[in-house]
Amino acid sequence: MTKQVSICVIGSGYVGLVAAACFAEMGHRVTCVDNDEARVRTLQAGGVPIFEEGLPELLARHRGNSVQFTSDLAAAVRQCEAIFIAVGTPQGDSGAADLSYVEAVVSEIARTIDGYKVIVEKSTVPVYTNEWIRRVLYRHGIEARNFDVVSNPEFLREGTAVGDFLHPDRIVVGVDSERAAEVMRRIYAPLTAGSYYAQPGALPGACAVDRPARLLVTSAQSAEIIKHASNAFLALKISFINAVANLAEAVDADIEDIAAGIGLDSRIGPRFLRAGLGYGGSCFPKDVAAFHWVAQQRGVDFQLLEEVRKINERQKDIFFNKVLSALWTLRGKRLAALGLAFKGETDDIRESPALDVIRKLIEAGASVIAYDPAAMERAREALPESARMKYAVNAYEAAQDADAVLILTDWNEFAVLDLVRLNKAVKFPIVIDGRNLYDPGKMMEHGFTYVSVGRPATYQAQQGKPRSRVL
Repeated sequence: MTKQVSICVIGSGYVGLVAAACFAEMGHRVTCVDNDEARVRTLQAGGVPIFEEGLPELLARHRGNSVQFTSDLAAAVRQCEAIFIAVGTPQGDSGAADLSYVEAVVSEIARTIDGYKVIVEKSTVPVYTNEWIRRVLYRHGIEARNFDVVSNPEFLREGTAVGDFLHPDRIVVGVDSERAAEVMRRIYAPLTAGSYYAQPGALPGACAVDRPARLLVTSAQSAEIIKHASNAFLALKISFINAVANLAEAVDADIEDIAAGIGLDSRIGPRFLRAGLGYGGSCFPKDVAAFHWVAQQRGVDFQLLEEVRKINERQKDIFFNKVLSALWTLRGKRLAALGLAFKGETDDIRESPALDVIRKLIEAGASVIAYDPAAMERAREALPESARMKYAVNAYEAAQDADAVLILTDWNEFAVLDLVRLNKAVKFPIVIDGRNLYDPGKMMEHGFTYVSVGRPATYQAQQGKPRSRVL
């Protein structure tokens, strides 16, 4: 049986909360620390401040037993063996990650260390952050024998984070001592040995007793680069397929067929080859920028990353122009916006392409009625209600008397709308789909003008006969 490890997770944001719940699920004793007293009280009382499938169930199962919440960092550090730092690393003006929160936490840890601790970078940080953490600890008088610094990047997708943590493609551990490596192996042993998957009630997924999770042990610097390089490469795939989609439209081809043909190549694969509005969220934009900044600081010309960013930004302008082309003028138009989160199955609106598009539409004189299954509360803070910005209780209310319906987020709910009901609700049967959720032929059959990404637009001619053209 795997020996239980006492773990302190600092930060109860997206990464920290998922990590704390999943470590508890794996059989460890976890203390999750946050300096936001109100957030801690919410978590202690049973609240879950983020929208993530499976997370409320795990927290309900382990809260008060295997996982505790507190604002007392010193007490948590003293009683733990491993400290996971999962605080924010927002993008600074230069593109570099702002590591001030990490530094503040490390300084506080240094004031508390009373014996050997493994200090783990779980936040996404640039290469050599591990060395800076060591320097901060040395400056506070902590001897090298009392700590090791480990890089253990997360590879979580919002909406499937719990499954990604417990059934990972890989677990990357960057260490510079065997003592630290042994602690990390014990922490992840329930997944790498497969014992977790044999437990009653274990979350099902890709891994199993005979297919345990894979552990890759590297240097700390390599682990730090693996995280940034992974996200940059995925962002590259998204920007690449969007650039191809723009070419496909120009020659009357279909990006869905093209992506299927590319994705069938086993060297490429189908994932992240979905044309649309581009990437957003808390990871890809800032990680691409931070990776580019790191390369520049080291004298490496990595201009490809700047092109990835530019293509992603252009996608929002291209979509805006699709709306403009379909409606001729936007002033005085009433538009239904379906989706506010940066992707489906999450309430995260950070760097959301949907919000950027909505802002452009309002600036152009349109009125927007928006609906999102989970992100409206957060969106109201970024886009307050006004004469030209309203929120609806469902997709059909948003579409009522609309000049056009815009699909901005790939929620599963939006892919199965009742098209008959939708057609009856709108003023004009026009759907402009930034996520390619529908088949153009099906939309024609239901009487819609349908504009999507990387495919010929289908529209209803004045005589009622459906035709296709590129907008």
